[in-house]
Amino acid sequence: MAEEKLTYEQARDELADVVRKLEAGGLTLEESLSLWERGEKLAGICEEWLEGARARLTAAMNRPAEEDEDTPAPF
Repeated sequence: MAEEKLTYEQARDELADVVRKLEAGGLTLEESLSLWERGEKLAGICEEWLEGARARLTAAMNRPAEEDEDTPAPF
């Protein structure tokens, strides 16, 4: 299966929907397992986005001062 390209927001929103469905109950075991697996995948996608954002912020904050003179702050 090709790597899924979701934005952080898309993955987060779908993950929240998966959690709501699991919490509501009334699903078969197979449906529950399928949703659980999808939720694990979505959580992984969210974690990758967050790790990337963390790395970008760290890199921006660790730039030498002379590079920052003409560059606005990252936030």
